[in-house]
Amino acid sequence: MEAQDLNKPTDDQAGLNSENQAENTPASNTPENEVPAPAEESAEKENETTEEPTTSAETTEETDGEVQDEDHPELEPVDHIMLTKEELVKRLRYVLKDFPVENIKEEVEAIKSAFYKKHTAEIEDIKRKFIESGELEENFAAPVDSNEIDLKAYLKEFKERRAEFNKRLEEEKANNLQAKLDVIEGIKELINGQESLNETFQHFREFQERWRNIGVIPQNRVHDLWETYNHTIENFYSYIKINKELRDLDLKKNMEAKVDLCEKAEKLLLEPTIVKAFKTLQKYHEQWREIGPVPREHKEDLWARFKEATSKINKRHQEYFEGLKDQLQKNLEAKTELCEKAEVLSALELHSPKEWEAKSKELIELQTIWKTIGFAPKKDNNKIYDRFRTACDTFFNNKRQFFKSYKSEQSQNLQLKTDLCVQAESMKDSTDWKRTTDEFIKIQKKWKEIGPVPRKQSDAIWKRFRTACDHFFNQKNAFFNKKDESQEENLKQKEALIEEVKAFTPSEDAEENFKKLQDFQHRWNEIGHVPLKEKDRVNQEFRLHINKYFDNLNLNEFEKNVEKFRNKIESYKTEHADDRLTMERNKIINKLKQIEADITVWENNIGFFAKSKKSEALVRDFKHKIETGRRNIKLLNKKLDMLEDL
Repeated sequence: MEAQDLNKPTDDQAGLNSENQAENTPASNTPENEVPAPAEESAEKENETTEEPTTSAETTEETDGEVQDEDHPELEPVDHIMLTKEELVKRLRYVLKDFPVENIKEEVEAIKSAFYKKHTAEIEDIKRKFIESGELEENFAAPVDSNEIDLKAYLKEFKERRAEFNKRLEEEKANNLQAKLDVIEGIKELINGQESLNETFQHFREFQERWRNIGVIPQNRVHDLWETYNHTIENFYSYIKINKELRDLDLKKNMEAKVDLCEKAEKLLLEPTIVKAFKTLQKYHEQWREIGPVPREHKEDLWARFKEATSKINKRHQEYFEGLKDQLQKNLEAKTELCEKAEVLSALELHSPKEWEAKSKELIELQTIWKTIGFAPKKDNNKIYDRFRTACDTFFNNKRQFFKSYKSEQSQNLQLKTDLCVQAESMKDSTDWKRTTDEFIKIQKKWKEIGPVPRKQSDAIWKRFRTACDHFFNQKNAFFNKKDESQEENLKQKEALIEEVKAFTPSEDAEENFKKLQDFQHRWNEIGHVPLKEKDRVNQEFRLHINKYFDNLNLNEFEKNVEKFRNKIESYKTEHADDRLTMERNKIINKLKQIEADITVWENNIGFFAKSKKSEALVRDFKHKIETGRRNIKLLNKKLDMLEDL
């Protein structure tokens, strides 16, 4: 195990530092995007008004379209450095598919960083080997990497989708801004309306509800818009001088809504996920701010109750991230101690294989411990990993150099024989008997050509090699012993059939005799292989006797020849003798060509001798040869057709 086995956390996971910066600060009295108190508070002597929180949960900062989407599960952190390039590409595809584009910017950057760190290292290694092989550096061309192609495609998709999201977000903010301006204008028009008081107030509440349901607006317009909105509400209350009964009912509804928010905030103290509780509290503060005034006598108590729950949740949130910081710092200290121990090991001068193996175990133990330790703080995480890896790499590089020079020839011989063992073990269960036997003979010859290995490994490596060889040849012998038994049984059956053929007495019915001879042939073909040394003998003996009976059948020469040939090729087919069938076919084709050529010559000769009256006997001889040749051509074509049918 070498240093590359270590788990290196990525920038976005190294210790949640970035999350600390965005979330671990409790709400201040005047958060950046806090809104002013509703305008009715400025006229509280005249109307029972709401209070504006002086302490609130931190509102979600809108930065470059980054928002939290609680409808999606949180992305489970991984150690990107431990993933292969292919696994990084798969994770990027998974993140793009299953998570909103607005929530994955840091994850995408972490994947990209880890991928190109590995990719660059691979290219540099390939380039180094290229140059070491004697090639010129300017001739080097980096190989095409399909993983990089896929990564770039997914990064392009992310960029396009993020740009589209940001565009939509800006358009939505602009639309929301206009919608809120329209609400303000609607409230202004109520002031000048001629409706009854109840209808006017109902419309006013509808405008307030619309205002609450409108989403985010551009950050630079928040303050001014709230000023305008509250001023318009103040003017509305001043103008219509709402009657006390309706006002009290409205204040009562507002109080019920805020009591409900207090209860919800208090329940958040039981929420086991601290970050989730904190983010939910942000929403409750937004709702609190949107609710109108409450009866004055309950104003302070109600706000104190909500503020108390807020303070407790903020405190839990702060303690949670402080605890994370402490743990990350402890992890850094533990990893620093491991680095120091690894550096001591890497600086040792060792002089024997036994010493190297002992210290290797110590270093591997350090690596095992390293994997059990969590992330260090983000700013230190990569540095401490690089430090540990450098120490490990130095140790193992020194170890390789030592063993390279120490009994290099014997070590090389051991490696060569180990490779032959691996090769023999990979072939020992093969049933391709001929090819594998040849391979075993080759590697056994190579084994003899390789020199000695270190004495302490000599017996073990020989036993390993011998075991693999013996296993194969024992399996082979068992197979062929079983096969020989089967072939011996087949030989007995064929010899018995030959005796049966020899004892056959033809009847007067030629057709019945013909069927009986065909039955002999079919039974012969159904019997399997016989021992190779006996094959030609029994085949020749069978064909000799069967052909003798065919000769005595009342068949013409053509049919006899056809049946004899059928008998011959059926035996080839049974023996799976494809080569012999091919040779027979080529032999027939060559004979056909020869006869056709002879016929052409004979026909020319007839034309030449026909002019002479003294050559009639010679002409008759040529005509007889031509006739015979054509009969032979017919027979050969029939045989060729029979071969083609096979």
